[in-house]
Parts: sequence; C-alpha cells; structure tokens
Amino acid sequence: MTSNEATAPASRPTAARATSRDVARAAGVSQAAVSLVLGDKWRGRVSPGKAEAVRAAARDLGYRPNLAARSLRTGRTRTALLVVPALTTEFFARVFTGAARIAAAHDFGVVLYPSPEGTGPARDPFDSASAALDGVIASSMAADALAALRTAGLPLVMLDSDPDDGAASAVVNLDITDGVRQLAAHLTGLGHRRIAHLAADVDSWTFAVRARELTGALAGVPGAVLRRQPTALSVDAGLHAAHAVLTAPGPRPTALLCDDDIIAAGACKAVRRLGLRIPEDISVTGFDDLALALAVEPELTTVRLPAEEFGEAGMRALMAALDGTPADAATLPVTLVPRGSTAPPPDTAHNTARPGGR
Repeated sequence: MTSNEATAPASRPTAARATSRDVARAAGVSQAAVSLVLGDKWRGRVSPGKAEAVRAAARDLGYRPNLAARSLRTGRTRTALLVVPALTTEFFARVFTGAARIAAAHDFGVVLYPSPEGTGPARDPFDSASAALDGVIASSMAADALAALRTAGLPLVMLDSDPDDGAASAVVNLDITDGVRQLAAHLTGLGHRRIAHLAADVDSWTFAVRARELTGALAGVPGAVLRRQPTALSVDAGLHAAHAVLTAPGPRPTALLCDDDIIAAGACKAVRRLGLRIPEDISVTGFDDLALALAVEPELTTVRLPAEEFGEAGMRALMAALDGTPADAATLPVTLVPRGSTAPPPDTAHNTARPGGR
C-alpha cells in the first residue's frame, strides 16, 4: 500500500439531484403538471389534490427548480432590484426583509442596491439592467434619481414616492400625511403652540409632504407658531439644528417635531447640553419608530412605519406588474406611538430663561 493510498479519504457517492421527472413519478402526474404546480399556474388546470401531491413530493425529494434553465426557457432572470438611499438605519433593512419574503414565495431573488448618491441619481449597477433583472423597486428616492434605470424599460415600483409618477408601474406609499397630522394633533392637544420642525434637507416627495402637511395642520390652531429648521439626516446634524432653534432670539419653542428618529436623537442631545429637560422643558418627537426610539431616555414619541409590510406590498405590486395585472396604488396606515419624550409645555415664566444665550 502506498502512502497516498493509506491517506486518501474514501470516496462517497454523491446523491443525484432530484428532477421534475422524479417529482412527477412520485406524485403520479405528468411533468407538465409539476411545472404548472411549482410555477403557481395550476388553478383550473390541475386538481387541488394533485397539486398538493406535487408539492408534497417536491418537499420529500428536496426538489429545487433549475432557475438557470427556467430563465433560458422563459426569458426571465427571476431577479428584482431594490434601490434604497442608504443602509444607515434598519428601516430599509426591514423593507428588504419584507420584499425578500414575498420574492422567495415566487422563486425570485432580490438584489439590494444602496444608491452611492443617497437619494440622488442611482447609476445602473449592471452593464445593462434589462439583461440582469426582471424589475426594480425603489424606496424613498428623489424624483429624478432613477433616470438611468427608467431607460432600461423594466417594470418599476416606487415606494414612498409621488403617487402621480406616470412612469412607474405602481406606487406604494405609507400614510405620511396622516402620520404628520397625528403628531401635530398630539402636540397641540398637549398645549404646545410654539413648535419647531427639524426638517430633513432632502429633495424627495416624502419630506415635502411632511413639511406641507405640518404647515396645514397648524394653520388652523389659534396661536400656533411654526419655525422650520433644515437639517441633514444624522444625529450630529440634528443636534446642531436643535441647538440653533433653541438658542435663537425670541420665545423658545416648546416642542421639536423631527422628520425622523435619527434627527430626534440629536435633538435630545442638544436639549440636554443646554441644561434643559425632556419633556418638562422641551418635548421631542420623531418619525419611523426605529430601535433608536427606545434607546434614548426618555423613550421617543414617534410614528411607527410598518417597514416589512411596506416591502411586502412593493414586491406584490412588482409581481403583479410582471404578470401584466394592474396594481392598485396602495397606502399603508401608520401609527402614533406616544412615549415619555412628550408632555404639556412648561408655564410661560419658566420658559423665558433660555440657556445657550441670546
């Protein structure tokens, strides 16, 4: 026996991969029936009993369709692109989770593409998107950000975007309007009349809606005064924006309404650095209900956005577009979550002493 013979591992037979013919034989049906059932096109053509027999046989045999062969046969890649502005919060990760869940049920894959320019122009990540993809979902992007991908001629579903976008196959939105109205009603119901809006300095539909709706909601409240302070979407930017409005000349705002939870976290830091208390001196609200909203102290009053359901709805709309089925514009409800960062405003005398200087 040679040394090689002594040390060589024993070869193991490789289990043959189950084929559609194996599934058909096990289920007692034709291969065509297997294709119809596993392609979810069996209704009216295969009986429910036989369809269940096919699914059971596929599970028992560990059968997985050959997606490469299917792509050559059907002309589809069974791949969708999800474009997001960034991966700096878990919101877009949760949108992806929901989209991927629905995609998997249709034997689709999802490629996540954070645009290098944030909400700005998203470059085609492939030499030719139309050759690599079946469709695109874009979340919270600027109005003109998808020119390169639009020219690919692919079905396009827009999330958190202008519902009148005629170039989109479908638009799915969160009820941002109602979320802003709930926040405004919450603060004015507590008695706040001097409110500062820390507004995301981003050219996108969703933030334009927030600014417009807040202005409208406070217009009908006697004595309400709204100040708007633009800010980037970061904790540090939120801190500086909040400091600016809290130390500006004139009566100090009693509430800071922030366009997202990250800005709100920065606002909370600014309040404390000025020697003020939350919520006794200043109330602070956010938007999104990220994990961060529970990490700050006191916990943040915010608007909960159903991110996973949002991604699911977007992928369903894309599946409908690929099947040639008109997809109704969907708007998902949002929920106000009151927590410890909001309370009635302090009395006027207490609020005239303004740490931070005139």
